[in-house]
Amino acid sequence: MAHFDYKRIPKVPELRKRLIFTVAMLAVYRIGVYISIPGMNRDAMKAYLGSQDTGVGGFLNMFNFLAGGALEQLSIFALGIMPYITASIILQVAGVLVPALERLKKEGDAGRKRINQLTRYGTLLLAVVQGTALARGLNALTGQDNVVTSTGAGSIALIVLTLTAGTAFLMWLGEEITAKGVGNGISLLIMAGIVAGLPAAIRDTLRMAFSDASTFGPVDLLILVAIMAAIVAAIVYVERAQRRLPVQYARRAVGGGMVTSQNSHLPLKVNTSGVIPPIFASSLMMFPGMVSGYFGPEFQEAVQTFLAPGKMGYLVIYSAMIIFFAFFYTDIMFNPVDMSDNLKKWGGFIPGVRPGEPTAKYIGWVLKRITTGGAVYLTVVCLVPYWVTGAFQGVNFYFGGTGLLIVVGVSLDLVTQIQSHLISANYDQFSLDNERPRLRARLEEGEPQT
Repeated sequence: MAHFDYKRIPKVPELRKRLIFTVAMLAVYRIGVYISIPGMNRDAMKAYLGSQDTGVGGFLNMFNFLAGGALEQLSIFALGIMPYITASIILQVAGVLVPALERLKKEGDAGRKRINQLTRYGTLLLAVVQGTALARGLNALTGQDNVVTSTGAGSIALIVLTLTAGTAFLMWLGEEITAKGVGNGISLLIMAGIVAGLPAAIRDTLRMAFSDASTFGPVDLLILVAIMAAIVAAIVYVERAQRRLPVQYARRAVGGGMVTSQNSHLPLKVNTSGVIPPIFASSLMMFPGMVSGYFGPEFQEAVQTFLAPGKMGYLVIYSAMIIFFAFFYTDIMFNPVDMSDNLKKWGGFIPGVRPGEPTAKYIGWVLKRITTGGAVYLTVVCLVPYWVTGAFQGVNFYFGGTGLLIVVGVSLDLVTQIQSHLISANYDQFSLDNERPRLRARLEEGEPQT
């Protein structure tokens, strides 16, 4: 990563405004987490989750982790941003299978706006479905009768309306951050929820390490810190890793003169999909447990037992989803045919590979190879929490690979975007500095301004 003077950030007005807007919107999100839903008992929910295993911890603890602690608070944001992510997955998969949606994707900005609109409608529909399942099944899910204090039709409708409105607000918040702030708004909301829980997780782990009643001691704490450091180093290394395909540009005539041939490269990231696969996979893994309450308590218990985090069924399906979304998202982001056509259009070629279709096949082959490595890396990192909690009983979710991957990956993306703004500001300043002498000279010569 190139070095940049980050002390210049306050001196760049556009970047400063974007950062302030991003921080303000994240603050609004965190404040909303502590606004409880009417008709629900927050203290009973906190007591239930506090009595559960803080490691793998079951369905509700995992859901609370991904919702940034909003479920524990029985907040208006208790569903989190997961309905929006699930709707996005459905629309993206449908865009490959449904010809009408595939045509929309090719219509440019108009088609993209239409797909975004459909995603919002799908988010609201899923929020209603999941909110109803949560309101109706939370007492049975926790084995208590005082979490949802009023189970009348009017109270359930109010809870569902509140949860749906909270999800819609988070969806709007994420889109506003993406448009007017810095970074991907949805990813930043998820990261903010995880980071907000880190202080409490660190406190509990330190207390457990130095407690005589715990089997987790200081030596185990040092081993855990070493594992976390190794995971962070691996994430940073792989997220920055690239496969650079050499590209040569032939000599061509420009402005009546000849431009010499140039050597360049085509950078292909090892993990092109970033943190999208684990976020998508986690969202989909939560969905069956949420809606299974519609089919009775026995079916709900069976589904949640089978898909309990750490169980073999959960691990196999979760790993398969991560691998699938790693390839799927890479195919969406990169089209080898388009890349080959662009190279041919600008007179570029890969040495030893004929332009056109052979180049497209070669780029596709390279993408599949590096995506395989990226998918294996994502799967291993995301399975680490279950190995860690198996080795160190009681260790919190926050020290697992999924949380660290999201935090580190989103942070790297945020730094990259800040760097882009700084480069743009430097370029604008450089252009202005070059224009000023010419303007001054024209004014001294008495030329009229244009």
